[in-house]
Amino acid sequence: MKYKRTISSLVMLITIFSVFATSYAIISNQGQGEYEYQSIFGETVSIYGKGLYRHDSVSMAAQAIAQDYVTLILGVPLLLISFYLYRKGSLKGSLLLTGTLGYFLYTYASYSFLSMYNSLFLIYVALMSASFFAFILMMMSFDVENLPLFFSEKMPVKFLGGFLLFVSFVFGMMWTGKLGFPLLSNIPPADLQHYTTFVIQALDLGFVVPAGLVAGILLIMRKPFGYLLTPVIIIKEITLLTALTAMILLQLKAGVEIGYLLIWSVILFNLLVVFCMILILINIRENVAKPSTSMILH
Repeated sequence: MKYKRTISSLVMLITIFSVFATSYAIISNQGQGEYEYQSIFGETVSIYGKGLYRHDSVSMAAQAIAQDYVTLILGVPLLLISFYLYRKGSLKGSLLLTGTLGYFLYTYASYSFLSMYNSLFLIYVALMSASFFAFILMMMSFDVENLPLFFSEKMPVKFLGGFLLFVSFVFGMMWTGKLGFPLLSNIPPADLQHYTTFVIQALDLGFVVPAGLVAGILLIMRKPFGYLLTPVIIIKEITLLTALTAMILLQLKAGVEIGYLLIWSVILFNLLVVFCMILILINIRENVAKPSTSMILH
């Protein structure tokens, strides 16, 4: 398989650095505790005031800690299991590994650009870089044209593609509505707090939403690249929505008000995306007459 040694080295680097970063963030607790701060936009912000995220808002710190728990408990084991299967030549393992690397790339790109500067900044940048190159190499390792041969013709491509289109549309409209109206009114959007811009919304609107729309369309049309992009996006959404669920729970614990409609919507989408991933996995055929799995994974 192409790039196997390089990918192996990058995965080990990501594993070591992410375990260190998440563990340190979870156990760190030094500092004076919560205090109020007035942002440049005149908004009074509650600052977390302790641990690694002491300069972040209470809301953002709760989200970051929740993300750290999900990365440590779900992300790292999924990375290692999928990496093991990939090393065995499994197509399922290769797709899982690619999607999981997409999660690490998204996570540490957001940490690098969104979190207030802290002592792990260079670790975040290293994780973002390693995840990016590992993800690109994994995407390049597939023989895309032959990939549909490894999927059952009974796989419900219209349902899966339609679900991706729906979720992408919902997230796109949600973020556009959140940001669009304040921009038209020339006022700072709500919840900007003491940060400079909306990094998550930029990543979602710039990369995740378009990728989901493209994947959904290509899969419905049974185009080869749709069979690669769809599992990658769905795996990424599983980890993202699981992290979002954990973020909501920790924000509620920290006293942040969140609407029940948002809570149940996230949980519902989380369950649906897991169901979609199961549908994909049960419709993958590891052994077909021609070409062999080794031909799919260059």
